[in-house]
Amino acid sequence: MTTLNLSWLEDFLALAASGHFSRAADERHMTQPAFSRRIRALETWLGAELFDRSNQPATLTDTGQWFNGIATDMLAKAAKIPGEARAFNEANANTLRIASTHALSFTFMPYWLRGLESQMAIGQVQLISDVLQRCETMLLESQVQFLLTHTHAEAINALDTQGYPSIVVGEDLLVPVSAPKKDGTPLHALNKRATKNPAKLLSYSAESGIGRIVAQTQAANASPWPTETVFTAHLASVLRTMALDGRGMAWLPQSLIHEDLARGVLVEAAPDMAGIKMAIKLYRDKTALSKAGEDFWSANLR
Repeated sequence: MTTLNLSWLEDFLALAASGHFSRAADERHMTQPAFSRRIRALETWLGAELFDRSNQPATLTDTGQWFNGIATDMLAKAAKIPGEARAFNEANANTLRIASTHALSFTFMPYWLRGLESQMAIGQVQLISDVLQRCETMLLESQVQFLLTHTHAEAINALDTQGYPSIVVGEDLLVPVSAPKKDGTPLHALNKRATKNPAKLLSYSAESGIGRIVAQTQAANASPWPTETVFTAHLASVLRTMALDGRGMAWLPQSLIHEDLARGVLVEAAPDMAGIKMAIKLYRDKTALSKAGEDFWSANLR
């Protein structure tokens, strides 16, 4: 009997998405004949046809539509196996595996850990710093035990929707800032009346957690600020550098720029606006943690 190859499921989903064998074969980096044989092998294993090939693009049969959800679920479960295996293997280990968004990893995290060390002995910490989208994936697949990130009530993330436990461990403020003119006023000021001359915006990419917060809070604003995006990046630190160079205004966390504001090398682009309040949240894996992990979580609950 034919044995299931998990990569066939990825082939199936690629073809289900486009309906074109040649396009799906290119996406899977193989020739069309080889790709077609793999789809046939999957259908043989199942004992049913998954695609109606009588028309182009090919469409899913009733069985194919049913199997679409099955294949997605099987691949998601398979992706979690290595992380869960590591978690099981390290059940008695002392290493804490923490994913953190870039801005918090070098602003908030050092002071936060120092405060926790007064309550408990923190052993080895393995920190992975990345954009929120990748950090979320790491926690969803149990590659890390914890995730530290900025959050906002209007920017729900994948962990919230799936019920991952979380604790608020700090606060931050998102401030629109610009390099100053000689008179100290912002070089790139936000002005709701300046619709014909919008402020130059240094923007975040879609993978950025802060970018999500800015986008969703502005989308909820009945009268959003008129801006024109001139530069996009993943990291707040990159946008800070561009703002310091006078390239535009950026929404930056106060924890990152408090010294710049104190020195006057950055000024608020909308001085009359209060900014966007953010919570700093610690999320944890749903599965059982090591003793060190549970102790670390408990210390944050106090």
